[in-house]
Amino acid sequence: MKKSVVLYKRLSDVLMARLQEQVDVTLIDDPAGVGKAALHAALPTAHGLLGASMRLDDSLLALAPQLEVVSSVSVGVDNYDIEAFNRRGVMLTNTPDVLTETTADTGFALILACARRVVELDGWIRAGHWKASIGPAHFGCDVQGKTLGIIGMGRVGEALARRAAAGFGMQVLYHSRNPRPEVEQRYGAGYRSLRALLAESDFVCLTVPLSAATENLIGAAELALMKPSAILVNIARGRVVDEAALVDALKHKRIRGAGLDVMVKEPLPMDSPLLQLENLVLTPHIGSATEETREAMARCAVDNLLAALAGQRPANLVNP
Repeated sequence: MKKSVVLYKRLSDVLMARLQEQVDVTLIDDPAGVGKAALHAALPTAHGLLGASMRLDDSLLALAPQLEVVSSVSVGVDNYDIEAFNRRGVMLTNTPDVLTETTADTGFALILACARRVVELDGWIRAGHWKASIGPAHFGCDVQGKTLGIIGMGRVGEALARRAAAGFGMQVLYHSRNPRPEVEQRYGAGYRSLRALLAESDFVCLTVPLSAATENLIGAAELALMKPSAILVNIARGRVVDEAALVDALKHKRIRGAGLDVMVKEPLPMDSPLLQLENLVLTPHIGSATEETREAMARCAVDNLLAALAGQRPANLVNP
């Protein structure tokens, strides 16, 4: 008898066919909205769940007494109550590695867009303001040869360091829980305290996971340490940055600019003060959003799920 799996994310035809060969599949669209009742009805017989971007806490897990594994199509696991998973003996898996390079590309896209004012000047042209050669009022700043400070030297941080050092001749500084001597050797990177990194860097990129220790890691005091010419880029999680403090710093030009792929509220409300800032580039959480990477993530999640349901140890087990 096949085990039952609930999907709360659509998969490609190839991956859906692979799943259906081995398990009974129930697909729930919009599980937090119109599909909520269907989700609750399917949970009591579910052995596995697969999806992303849905908060799974103890109250939902309690509806699934047969649950063995939740396979998240993500790297971050802040949507999951891991202590509740452990109490109930439920495995949680994620999809690291496959989105590392794509997410690092997104970080550098934001660095370049902010430095060269790409979005702002695109809008300026479309509004009909380009009547003559531009002058200093529209100049950006160089990226090559500058200093990039990376906060969080994990897989994505190291991919950023490689791009910065090899592609743009940048000096790389980093701050993380532990020094990474091998990264220092590969890319000539220097370990710094958080305060020193903020003070020395021309660009600061956040790649840390969200946790109690990193929530509001960058607030008014930290922004005040940055150079007035510096640019902040966040490809981690929205709540790593105190958005009110960032808005104030950008509004009063205490830093040159910022690029955010993640925000505290997603989708971003239309009354958000972030939308009023010209020296801010926003993207809608696209860090891993390429066709190739999203399919690779889903394939990894399917591998994790099927391994767990077969009684094997999944390759990417979050809570061993």
